[in-house]
Amino acid sequence: MAKVQLFANWTWKLGMPAPFDTVTDIVSKTFYSAYCTVAIKKSTLHPPILNAILAYLEMDTSFTPASASECAIGTQGDKIVAEYQSRTKEIHAVVFNRKNGKFNVGRFADVTSSPKVYSIKDGGNTGTALFFALIPEALKDDEFKEYYDILGKCKNDGFTDMDEAEKAAFILCDNLYRRIEGADTLPTSGIKLNIPATGNLAPLTPMNLNKKAYSPSSVLYGSFTILTGTPASPGVSVTMAANDFVNHFPLSERTFSPQEQLLIPRIEDWYIIPPEVVTICKHAYQTTNSVQPMRNFMMRGPAGTGKTEGAKAIAAGLGIPYLYYTCSANTEIYDFLGQMLPDTDGKANPYKEYPTLMDIQMDPPSAYKKLTGIYDESVTDAEVYNKLLEVMEQDAKALASENSTGQRFRYVETPLINAIRNGYLIEIQEPTVIANPGVLVGLNALLDRCASITLTTGEVIHRHPDTVVVITTNNNYAGCRDMNQSVISRMNLIMDVEAPDADTLAERTMKVTGCTDKSIVTDMAVTIQEISERCKETMINDGSCGVRELISWVQSYMICGDVLEAAKYTVLSSVSSDPENRADIQSSCLEQKFAA
Repeated sequence: MAKVQLFANWTWKLGMPAPFDTVTDIVSKTFYSAYCTVAIKKSTLHPPILNAILAYLEMDTSFTPASASECAIGTQGDKIVAEYQSRTKEIHAVVFNRKNGKFNVGRFADVTSSPKVYSIKDGGNTGTALFFALIPEALKDDEFKEYYDILGKCKNDGFTDMDEAEKAAFILCDNLYRRIEGADTLPTSGIKLNIPATGNLAPLTPMNLNKKAYSPSSVLYGSFTILTGTPASPGVSVTMAANDFVNHFPLSERTFSPQEQLLIPRIEDWYIIPPEVVTICKHAYQTTNSVQPMRNFMMRGPAGTGKTEGAKAIAAGLGIPYLYYTCSANTEIYDFLGQMLPDTDGKANPYKEYPTLMDIQMDPPSAYKKLTGIYDESVTDAEVYNKLLEVMEQDAKALASENSTGQRFRYVETPLINAIRNGYLIEIQEPTVIANPGVLVGLNALLDRCASITLTTGEVIHRHPDTVVVITTNNNYAGCRDMNQSVISRMNLIMDVEAPDADTLAERTMKVTGCTDKSIVTDMAVTIQEISERCKETMINDGSCGVRELISWVQSYMICGDVLEAAKYTVLSSVSSDPENRADIQSSCLEQKFAA
């Protein structure tokens, strides 16, 4: 049984395209690919592959200079984009992601129609369009390129030498078949595909079609009719200049205090405004005067795609202060809503003067010193906030043991309540790691139109009309749970942030680190993606490998000048705590590329 749906039994029984429809035996024991390593060597002509190759030759101007083909092929970063005209005159638009092996496909009756589902099944779609999109990748192999050129010459000669044409056809079919089916054992020449067992390919969405998200950045052959226009590079397209973006979408006319102004993020020079951020700002701004303004948003995607930076940028675009709360497995509803902590005679705990939330946000080291007596410049505001809760708990216990005559309590406000009360942007980070999925449901009252909640003090907090809630969550961390549907339904927009391609990743990293060696940074970015894929394949899930690790790796390389040495304490140390896993990543992804 075939591993890949493209080679299901019924696909081998389809009719052969001319001139191979006259071949007497579609199996050859004489001609086969160099990748045929089985004991009994043979090859079989595969109709969808042959149809795809012949269509590609008709489009390839090196063999058909005056091509009138209705097909087209191009690239967009790590993706191959193609348009293939089927025998029924449908246009099959294909986007193939070389990084993860996934396809997005749509069937179009004409250029004005909406896309239909593409399904590989007997009596349905044969997969020819997918093979067509794979040919640029197939041509990277010397053997495939050699016999592709031979078949092209045979075509130009009018197939007068069918023996030579059949030989080329057998080897081409066998080459592509074995490189796809045996991709796991061919680390350099294999073509790994990710096709659902149902045969139903992920569709091309109308939204992305309208955004020109699938359009090629470079055209190899042909003219596109569906995937036209200037492409939008996923997650990184420059939509607005930073100076034009900041405070460009004010929700109201407000004057902030000096302390509040310090909480409004600034846009770093290296930061490129993603289109998702601009989209959210536009929706918040343009619905301000509507019956139900859009104020609840979700950004989800792999780690390191810039979701938190995006949330800060949204606050900058709206011109409002930014606060955040990072969830953990033990997060409870009172962590969002605040707690009652001991007080003495209506005064703050005599044992310590606690830093305020703004103290923590503006000057974490000083706030940390107030709590611990230690000034640590490397401490983060999240760490200080956790330390505050720890110290308060310890002091409360001490006070309770000393006071037997009764105890007063005072309310400690959280970043969420501060944002709700004052009209700030609050980012809720990683809610999917919360062990109890019902915790976030407790915030539904704040997300609904009623927009109010009762605190433990009995005070009813009404949500400020400018308050913006941004939930950011990863979809690839171990231990992440599904988001509660009632919370999802209260999100006005849900933006899926895609991982950037290698070129984009390199550009970002160079701007952050200041490294000017584009060649080496691009190689390192590609390697990071390869490591991430390797971790998925081998079930290494006790670490992380993404943008943050790439930045650290490049910074370390700039200091020590050795790529492998720099990777040792940045990428490898982060990817796994298991020495065997690190050794596997080092040998399979790092040493082969950077040993020289």
